Order: sequence, then structure tokens, then C-alpha cells
Amino acid sequence: MTPAAIVSKLWNFCNVLRDDGMSYGDYVEQLTYLLFLKMADERTKPPYSQPSTVPLAWSWPTLLKKDGDELFDHYRHTLENLGNEKGLLGLIFAKSQNKFQDPAKLRRLIVDLIDKENWSRMSADVKGDAYEGLLEKNAQDTKSGAGQYFTPRPLIQAIVDAIQPKPGETICDPACGTGGFLLAAHDAIVHHHPHMTKDERKALKGGTFWGTELVQSTARLCAMNLMLHGIGSDGERLPLAVADALAAAPNEHYQIVLTNPPFGKKSSTSVVSEGGKVSKEKDIIERDDFWASTSNKQLNFVQHVKSLLKMHGRAAVVVPDNVLFEGGAGETIRKKLLHECDVHTLLRLPTGLFYAQGVKANVLFFDRKPASATPWTKKLWIYDLRTNQHFTLKTDPLKRSDLDEFVQLYNPANRHQRTATWSETNPTGRWRSYDYADLIARDKASLDIFWLKDDSLEDSDNLPAPGVLAAEIVEDLQAALEQFRLIAEELGEEVEG
Repeated sequence: MTPAAIVSKLWNFCNVLRDDGMSYGDYVEQLTYLLFLKMADERTKPPYSQPSTVPLAWSWPTLLKKDGDELFDHYRHTLENLGNEKGLLGLIFAKSQNKFQDPAKLRRLIVDLIDKENWSRMSADVKGDAYEGLLEKNAQDTKSGAGQYFTPRPLIQAIVDAIQPKPGETICDPACGTGGFLLAAHDAIVHHHPHMTKDERKALKGGTFWGTELVQSTARLCAMNLMLHGIGSDGERLPLAVADALAAAPNEHYQIVLTNPPFGKKSSTSVVSEGGKVSKEKDIIERDDFWASTSNKQLNFVQHVKSLLKMHGRAAVVVPDNVLFEGGAGETIRKKLLHECDVHTLLRLPTGLFYAQGVKANVLFFDRKPASATPWTKKLWIYDLRTNQHFTLKTDPLKRSDLDEFVQLYNPANRHQRTATWSETNPTGRWRSYDYADLIARDKASLDIFWLKDDSLEDSDNLPAPGVLAAEIVEDLQAALEQFRLIAEELGEEVEG
């Protein structure tokens, strides 16, 4: 079966469960538990004949034998017991719960949909792409809020095409969501290096990738996504940790870091005094390896990414606009980053890309460098994909081809040989460079730079379609609202929602 056919089959059943009040996210999670148990059972049979990772009492055949309330009871105990296990089982089943309302529907999913397929014999491309399809559908369901963990795959592919990972390089995503960056890097290495040695292939599956994810339910989906793509499936070294990546300095360092840290700027904890008054205490992260202390999560992630890199390692980080212009700690961090790293490329992203609305984002590319008396950043090349570009999630989503020009101009083969498309004679060119001296002389060393004229401001005939315009207004209002919320929090006011 094709990935589309499998997704369609599994997704159609979700519509049945929606009537029982099960959300898309709950459905994908229940599928994850059952797929894992089915595949673990398949691996015990020829040609694999591996010892089962699942205790016999909670294995797939025990679910097949039961029906009705007995099935419900057994399924609940299965989830509870496996959630207490260590390693891969604990990662998949921790805090798991039965979200089905009707035993007959649970049995139908087990017997008719999952048991009829041999998932282990299916190619990693087919089952991995099928699961990715389910994750994307889940992200599109704005009510579930899952979109904040889902980076558009065309954007990820373009970033990976620019970075060009190679066999033997270690790759990390400290905010890995459902694993999009790690899987795209894996696929790119396989595609561009078809003649890897046996040792290189083994290292690719078992020792190349590492992800950290704060949210347990998202980490579960990531673990399953990686396994279905054949990464870390032997359980020898789980390529994933459920943890706060920012909490401590890293023990390991990597040649490549690719990440889209969660949007939402501030970190704070509610504290209740003896009198019952609730106040917010900012979670300012103090780390010796950071340049500045701040409660701005994105600024902390930029510092963390730098600390994760090996010397001469390269990074691509999705950051909101405030990282480019914010004063105080933001200015300190930008100046340090420009001096200590080679900050060579900035991709300004259009609105309408992310399921989490109200964010104007960019991709910052930089390489870590050794200590130096002179700044490592010589030129910052900026590609403006935002001005006069309009995308929507449903009617006109971003395609990989929309980023072809950026990847070509980035020149992955030799990024030291680049040619600007902007000039005095071509003022519509989207690609130009700024020298270090120009950047550091800007107010607060702001990297929030644009030069193209907005056509809609010049000529009302160039206005985008009404639906696009409305969506962009909503995004602008939400972004402004978020900024006002932060100002209110700075002034010590509690803000709802």
C-alpha cells in the first residue's frame, strides 16, 4: 500500500472516533501505542526472530484474544505497566492512557486496521511517510495545538539542502518536536551518499542523531517517527531525551544543529504566597556558558545552540523577529554571536507558514569558531522571502520549489562564492550582503534588515487576495498582542489567555 492509502485508511477511522469525542492528537497517540506493540510482535517472528522487547503479559497477541470490557481492562493495564518500564518502552508508553470510549472501536482498530498489515516488512519510506502524513494532519487541526511542534516540511528540506549533512557527521535538534529535522537530515544523507560503507550505514542508524524534547506526548510521537524510519529502532542507544534542553550545559557536542525552538517568548512560574496572591517569577536561566541571562526562550536557545556545536560546527535555527532586534540581552547576544561565530546567512520567512500563528520568523545560519581577537563574521547574506510573498496553510501552502532560489544562491557547494541579486540597477533582488562593520553600527546591532519595497503599499492593485490579506492581518494582530502581553508581564500585570 502507498503511504497515502495507509494514511487515508487510518484517517477515515479517526473520523468515526471523532464522534466519540477523541481528538486527532489522542488518535495519533493511541495508534502509536498499538503500532509499537504490533511491530514488536512482528520482530519476534522470522526472518527477524528477535527476543521481544515487550513482556509477554502485555504483548500484541494478548490484545487480539480479548473483546469488550475485558479488552478495555487489559489495554488499560498494558499501558500502565509498559509506562513503568525503562528505555524505549518507557519513552513510548510513559503517562499513557486509554482514550477510547467504546471497546468495539478499539477492537476494530486492532483487528481490522493494524493486525492486517505487516508493518515491519513495509519499507521505512512507506510506513515513515504514512506516519508523517498523520502528524501533518494532526498539526493542521488548530484546535489540538499540535501545530506548535510541527515545522513545515518544505522549509526543513530547504534548510537541510543548504547545510548538506554528510555521513559520519553528528546531528542534533534540541527542540525536536516530532523529529522533522532529524529525519530530513537522515533522508538527505541516504539520498546523496548511496554508496556508504556498512559501518557508515550502521553509524547513520545508531550514532548520528540526537534529539531533546520537553513535552512527553510529543517525544513519544518523535520516538515512533524515528523508529518507523529505522533510526534507533534497535533500542541500544535511544536518540531522544525527554528533558528541558536549556536546563544545563551540554555533555556532548555536534557537528550540525538544526532546530525550530518553540515560539512563545517568556518563561515564568506562578508562585502563590501565604495570603493566596499569585505572582509570576521569571525563569531566568543562569548558565556559565551563556553570554547573557534572560527569560527570553529564543535568545536562550540561540546561546544553547552555539554551546552544542563542535568547533567549526554549523547551525540553522528558526528564530522570531524579536531575536533580531531586541535590546538588552538581545544586543549582547547578537554582538557576541557575530564576533565568536561566522553568522553568514539569514533567511527572512513569509507569514502563513506556521500552524502556530502570530509569529514572524527567520532562519539564522552560523558556524562556531575558535577564540579570536577579530570578529569571525565578515559578511551576513540576507535572503528576503517575506516582502511581497503571500502563503496560506490551506489554499497556497509553501512548496519546496518556492525555496529553490534561496538554496541556489546560498551555494552549498561553496558558500564563500556568492553573488548578490540586489543592486542599484536591480532593486527587486532578494539576495544581498552586509559587512560586519555595517551590522555592528546599527542601533542595538539589529539584524532586522529589509530593503525591498512593499508593492501593496505602492499600488492598491497589487494587494493580495482578500483571504490572504485577512490572514496576514490576523497574524500581525496576534504578534502585536503577544508583544503587549510581554510588556504587561514586564510591568508585573497578570494577563489572561
